[in-house]
Amino acid sequence: MSDFRRVTDDFTTAPQISLDDVAEAARLGFKTLISNRPDGEEPGQPTAAEVEAAAKAAGLAFFHIPVRGGPTPDQVEQTKAILAEAPGPVLAFCRSGTRSIVTWSLSEAETGAHTPAELVGLGRAAGYDLSGVLGG
Repeated sequence: MSDFRRVTDDFTTAPQISLDDVAEAARLGFKTLISNRPDGEEPGQPTAAEVEAAAKAAGLAFFHIPVRGGPTPDQVEQTKAILAEAPGPVLAFCRSGTRSIVTWSLSEAETGAHTPAELVGLGRAAGYDLSGVLGG
C-alpha cells in the first residue's frame, strides 16, 4: 500500500499509487483522485488511463494534471477548480507526492483558505518542506 499522507481532512497526498491502492483509497473514503504524474516517467508505473479505469471501477472521480518540474499557473488554476467542485476527500499523487502538495498549496494560497505559514506547517506535518515555495 502507498504512503497516504493526510494534509487536511479533505486533502491527502501520496507517492505513486498502484492500481490496488485505488480500491484501498475508495475503501478509506476518498472520493476523488488527482494524478500529477506524467505518463512514462518511470518504467512500470501505471498510466493515467489505467488509474482512471481503476478509479471509475471503484466509484471515484479522476483527474490527470501532469506536472513536470513546478506547476504552471494553469495547473494551479485547474487544481483550484477541481478542489472547488469535485467531491472530497481528495487523494493526489505523483512520484513522491511533492508536486501534488506544491500544486495544492499554491491553489490554496490563491483562494486565501490558508495563510502561507499555515500551508508550510501543514506540509511539514505531512513530511514536505513548502518553505521554498511559500516562504516561512
